[in-house]
This record gives sequence, C-alpha cells and structure tokens, in this order.
Amino acid sequence: MSDDDSKTEKKPIVIKNATDLQRLKLEKLMKNPDKPVVIPDPPKLKSLASAPDFVRNVMGSSAGAGSGEFHVYRHLRRKEYARQKFIQEKSEKEKLDEEYHKKIEQNRKEAEQKTAKKRAKRLKKKKTAKLKSKIPKTDDKDKVLSESESSDEDNLEENDKNKEKEIESEEKKL
Repeated sequence: MSDDDSKTEKKPIVIKNATDLQRLKLEKLMKNPDKPVVIPDPPKLKSLASAPDFVRNVMGSSAGAGSGEFHVYRHLRRKEYARQKFIQEKSEKEKLDEEYHKKIEQNRKEAEQKTAKKRAKRLKKKKTAKLKSKIPKTDDKDKVLSESESSDEDNLEENDKNKEKEIESEEKKL
C-alpha cells in the first residue's frame, strides 16, 4: 500500500469522553470555515388561548345531551384544564424566580455587611496604631531619676494617663 491509500483509508474515531466529542465537532466546523453556522433560537414561551366567555348549545355530559355535544363538551373541558394548568405552572415559575432574586439580594446584602464590618475593623486598627505611634515611649534607663526629678516624673505619668484616656475615647468613637 502506498501513502495515498493509507490517507484515504479512514480509521474509526472512538469517542471516550466529552472533550473528544467537543474536539470532533470543532474539527468538523473548522474543515470549512466559510460555511455559516446555524445557531438555533431559544425556545419560545408557549401560551394558550383564553377560555371562551360563553359557549352556546353545549348540553354537557348529562342525560339528554346528544351524542355529538359530548365530544364538544369534552374538548372544551380539556382545553380549559390545560389553560388552568398552564396558569398554575406560570405562577409557580414566577414565584420561584422571585424567591431566587430575593435570595440573591439577601446574599449580596450579607456580603456587604460583612465587608463593611471588616473595613471598619481595619480602619479602627489603623487609627489606633496611628494614635499609639504619636505617644512618646519612655525607656527604662531614663526611669532612674534623682529625688528632685521625682515631681517631674509624676507629671509625666499624669500626661501618659491623659493620653491613654484620649486614645480610649477615640476608640469608643469608632
């Protein structure tokens, strides 16, 4: 056999998974790129005709009705039942859609509240760190003071306490 015979001879393609199927479809489309691809329209919503307001000359399925009227009655009855079923299905679908949108809105609000809470916490932490950095830190080595400087030390302690109170009041405001 020559090379031309082996090329014309087709090997059966075995589809093992969904990716193989997708690849096969794409290869088929790409063989002729000039050919337009038909994309089907989405399914249209079905609608039924409204029930007639007044039906004349229908005796129903009761005694005394002619044999022809029963079939007319049965047809109108089936039509009305189908219309009522359609209305119920439509209302159920609208109810489910409404619940779905409410759930989405609720999830979005909860996410916003969480992010707002975390944002406030970050800002609070940032402000407290900023306020604490403004307070001068005293070294342990400087605490060894003479007796004459002990009155100055009392004033420094009072100033430190006042600054701590200011920080606490700032934190409470946040």
